[in-house]
Amino acid sequence: MKKYLAEFLGTMILVLFGCGTAVVCGGFTGGMEMGFLGVVAIALAFGLAIVASAYAIGDISGCHVNPAVSLAMLINGKLTFGDFIGYVIAQVAGAFAGSGILKLITANSDLSGAGANGYGSLSGVGLHAGAAFVVEVILTFVFIMTILGVTRTKKTASIARLIIGLTLTFVHLIGIPLTGTSVNPARSLAPAIFAGGDALKQVWLFILAPFVGAILAGLIHKAFYANAEESES
Repeated sequence: MKKYLAEFLGTMILVLFGCGTAVVCGGFTGGMEMGFLGVVAIALAFGLAIVASAYAIGDISGCHVNPAVSLAMLINGKLTFGDFIGYVIAQVAGAFAGSGILKLITANSDLSGAGANGYGSLSGVGLHAGAAFVVEVILTFVFIMTILGVTRTKKTASIARLIIGLTLTFVHLIGIPLTGTSVNPARSLAPAIFAGGDALKQVWLFILAPFVGAILAGLIHKAFYANAEESES
């Protein structure tokens, strides 16, 4: 039960601080009025939230805080199916808790939005659905391949938390103007429900595409290291 609670708390932190920074900076969507510094601030908020959560709960649950990451771990035999289901439930619940707190904090302010993802009119550059899907698959693939690679051996375990946080920052830098950067179905679902409207209509893409990217990453990583010696894992 502790590992599920850890995933709940980690995902709540990620959504609250990541999406919260997006709200303060003017949101992901509706153009690039937030400017370069806003993009960097949002990217760093998500990356640093992962670093903080990893140090806080990494030894308890592995700090997946993302159903797509848990799916890739399941594919690579690092998570049982039962734990996968438990992790996803905890992650989605944590995302709703983070979004709920953010909505409560900003309810009486002139800030709007919940950090939802989007395409078309909700994309900073007007990206259409097909391109947005490709973007999310690629960003998720890169992010999860990095996670699987850096956590594969004990040699890199000591720097894994920092590398994963930096990689999440990295994918956000290009992804924010395009789709707002999902790479995480739980992180996308909760803000979309709180935001409603077009964000909710489009959320299917930001659930499906990260899972596709995770499956590709999980299978390719498994194929790359199929014959790796036990001592390396």
